[in-house]
Amino acid sequence: MERTLITLTGSTQAALIDQDIAHIGRVMRPSLHGDLGGPILPATYWRKRLHQLLDTGHLSHAQLCGVDSLLLQLDLFEASPQPVWNELAQAAAALPRRLHLMAADRHI
Repeated sequence: MERTLITLTGSTQAALIDQDIAHIGRVMRPSLHGDLGGPILPATYWRKRLHQLLDTGHLSHAQLCGVDSLLLQLDLFEASPQPVWNELAQAAAALPRRLHLMAADRHI
């Protein structure tokens, strides 16, 4: 199987970068907040993705502003106190048992 090098025109590359910035903007925050098990993807992952975009060297002013805004959001997220996931997970694990006991009391 032969490999061919795919070259992108400037407008195609700019469009892909725009799409990547928009995607990160949509999914980064929910991914960081995650669920009771903790973040789905850590801040280090998102910071690496954003720095990879900066390293392309082909960002417009608007794209630079978008990446900068996302990096600031990461800084704020990391600076804010994070919930203690183990305590939350233990509390959540105890809920179904309590609910089950309450339901069993009704049948007695």
